[in-house]
Amino acid sequence: MNNSVPSPELSIVVPVFNEKECLPELIERTLDAARECQRSFEFILVDDGSLDGSQAMILEAAEFYPEEVVAVILNRNYGQHAAVFAGLEQSRGEIVVTLDADLQNPPEEIPNLVREMDKGVDVVGTVRQNRQDTFFRRTASALVNRMVQKATGVMMQDYGCMLRAYRRSIVLAMLQCCERSTFIPILANSFAGSTAEIPVQHASRELGESKYSLFKLISLQFDLLTSMSTFPLRLLSFMGTIIALSGIGFGILLMLLRFAFGALWAANGVFTLFAILFVFIGAQFVGLGLLGEYIGRIYHDVRSRPRFFIQEIRGAGKKLDKNL
Repeated sequence: MNNSVPSPELSIVVPVFNEKECLPELIERTLDAARECQRSFEFILVDDGSLDGSQAMILEAAEFYPEEVVAVILNRNYGQHAAVFAGLEQSRGEIVVTLDADLQNPPEEIPNLVREMDKGVDVVGTVRQNRQDTFFRRTASALVNRMVQKATGVMMQDYGCMLRAYRRSIVLAMLQCCERSTFIPILANSFAGSTAEIPVQHASRELGESKYSLFKLISLQFDLLTSMSTFPLRLLSFMGTIIALSGIGFGILLMLLRFAFGALWAANGVFTLFAILFVFIGAQFVGLGLLGEYIGRIYHDVRSRPRFFIQEIRGAGKKLDKNL
């Protein structure tokens, strides 16, 4: 980073992946919202390996607004949270706001987050009002929020909304964490001394399409589950105990029924044995899957590879190219 220019008071970080339909409106509305805050700011657009022309539009915005827009270009797609980390690494503001590029969370809410941060809290989360998502996404979000509340003890209502504000000290603490798979809102709350949550509007997606398929959403749930605690491993032991006791009880019941009704009652026990066997095999595969998730995390973290690779940076008065 070039430290010759004064640090702004506010940084806005937006990860972008194939959002060329949304970008012109996103840039215009976000710049207007940032100016409304009446403080110095930088608007950091992180291109996460877009293939639809978004990268060229981001670089053009950095050239057109050289004192306000920063273009951070990653060499390939690394995922939303890695792209946000790349933006956090380049940010310099005392307050850092993150935002999705799809315009479902209106940029006009940014001044409200900044005003809440001015009260002295470390993290400001948001609760989406009248959500315009599908039933599946709303249900999955509710389950995740409940799970995170239980695991972290921080009773925020909407961890899935990327529209959030962080104090500089929290951002610096997060950047020191080296784990590869992480969920930024949860990680931030683990360092925050005080948090707040405000209601924000939520719009339906009118341009482009969601980058989260059903498979990616399920993958994200596994990521969340294994990134914040070892509770699944404890749950596995508890489930194993319950299954074992159930198996013993079921065996005693079958023995009593066999004496009462004879061997022909249950096909001489063949199908019963198969049923019990399948229960135990299924439980073993669930256990192996959960253990595999944790072992995979250990494998990635031990290698200590970078989360992302920045190919180029332009804008916000720096005009710095980093062809690493």
